[in-house]
Amino acid sequence: MENHVMVGESEESEEKADRKWTEMLQEVRVAQTGAQILFGFLISVVFTPRFTQISPADRTLYDVTVVLGAVATGTLIAPVAFHRFLAGHQMMPELVRAGAKMIVLGLVLLGITVGAALVLLLHVATHSPAAWVVAGAVMLWFAICWLVLPWIALRTGKRRAARPGT
Repeated sequence: MENHVMVGESEESEEKADRKWTEMLQEVRVAQTGAQILFGFLISVVFTPRFTQISPADRTLYDVTVVLGAVATGTLIAPVAFHRFLAGHQMMPELVRAGAKMIVLGLVLLGITVGAALVLLLHVATHSPAAWVVAGAVMLWFAICWLVLPWIALRTGKRRAARPGT
């Protein structure tokens, strides 16, 4: 009989980490797909005839946006590389912690990329400084949906759990 199963607390920790890892992968698939589609679109823009007509400032914004998109995509895919390197080394809790940090960083980078792409698109389309205001409002909405609302839910849940008899 093989003796590869850990016992007690360590086994529970590994099982919990396995479950969390599976949940994380399901969550990050949506962000990975969005980042890859956005990045692919950004890459294709340079091959359009109108690209040569954009201003130097817009070209700089485009360059920054493409680099942000590449970094966001790589960061959101990084947990898969972590898993490949660490799989089979009984390091699942460490993998989950590192993967979670990479996913959060990737989401932040993706949000910034979307904001930069929105500014670029609206500025090229309208030549209006209002592009920055609209993109800022969208970024504020992202911050509310991605950070503020989850933070409120977490605080509410902790308060509810701390009440006796709940």
